[in-house]
Amino acid sequence: MRLLITGAGSYIGTTYENWLKEQHPEVVVDTLDMKSGDWREKSFSGYDTVFHVAGIAHADTGHVTEDTKRLYYKVNTELAAETAKKAKADGVGQFVFMSSMIVYGESAGIGQRKCITAETKPAPSGFYGDSKLKAEEKILPLEDENFKAAILRPPMIYGKGSKGNFPVLVKLAGKLPVFPTVKNERSMLYVENLCCFLWEIMSRRERGIFFPQNREYVSTVDMVQEISRSLGKKIRPLGVLNPFLKLVSMLPGKPGALSRKAFGSLTYAPELSHFEWEYTRYGLKESVGRCL
Repeated sequence: MRLLITGAGSYIGTTYENWLKEQHPEVVVDTLDMKSGDWREKSFSGYDTVFHVAGIAHADTGHVTEDTKRLYYKVNTELAAETAKKAKADGVGQFVFMSSMIVYGESAGIGQRKCITAETKPAPSGFYGDSKLKAEEKILPLEDENFKAAILRPPMIYGKGSKGNFPVLVKLAGKLPVFPTVKNERSMLYVENLCCFLWEIMSRRERGIFFPQNREYVSTVDMVQEISRSLGKKIRPLGVLNPFLKLVSMLPGKPGALSRKAFGSLTYAPELSHFEWEYTRYGLKESVGRCL
């Protein structure tokens, strides 16, 4: 197999490249920097799969300029579509695109549930999710008998060296003596489980929209407690904090949004993530231990 990763230096792309070197050293992997226009001069001919991970990650999108919004669409939508078109024109057989669970909008509020099923329609609540969905809508129509598109809509990805929410939880678990006992439900995906999944869809030349996730849902308090144990610390769940947290989640602006993001619920129905192959090698306890 010859694989081209478009998006040099990305967390997922680099992690997958290193995983392949260990697990499948026979695979030829090249990476391509997409920040300048030089990539357009490179031929994609001879590659079996193009794995597109270049993009602007989900950040604080509450107060941004119109120029920033346009940049999200330029990178997350137009660049992805242009790369897919070039892959098809150059004879690549499969294009794998990293989308996001965010195409279904934000998580439910504290005490509420939001479970995505096969009948759930995408409904982005902001321009980040919309930029990803619009990329999907441009990529999928390119499919034909010689060109397959695989779209991944993963939930929160965590792993050693990851960015986003997970390192924040690690810091909290190492410092806080107590933590709220809110029992929310989140679909999550350990990065090495993602690598196993990517290998399966690439080696099998799969096409379609995929929803990989860990075997079990995770609550924020369970994740923090597991991290705390792995760090050799002890954090005590304290239910008296729950009412205060719920009040904060009702506030407008950043405090409310952050609390809903951290303690709200957002899951994929388990049947969306069942396949004929096994990819969830690591459960919560083992995966957290491998991250720290």
